[in-house]
Amino acid sequence: MEIKPLNDNVVIKPDEKASEIKTKSGLYLNTDAQETKGNKQGKVIAVGPGALSKDGNKRLEMSVKKGDVVLYSWGDSVEIEGVSYEIVSESHILGILTK
Repeated sequence: MEIKPLNDNVVIKPDEKASEIKTKSGLYLNTDAQETKGNKQGKVIAVGPGALSKDGNKRLEMSVKKGDVVLYSWGDSVEIEGVSYEIVSESHILGILTK
């Protein structure tokens, strides 16, 4: 099964290791277990066609593409065939990570 996001939505496969925080006692907590959720990191799996312009005559170009590793603030969690993803509005993507 494949998911195709609509408008300016992006499907991200979260990087669980990048989202973990090590406590003083040596335990690892992912962002879901933390009291204050921090920024998350993940790989873009699919990108929507872009939001419509205010007049509705054209699509606005997306800033990210499939394969980009991004830092984002939050998204809606979904599970497809046992794999966890997050669907994120482009406005919640904070940046593209590069090496």
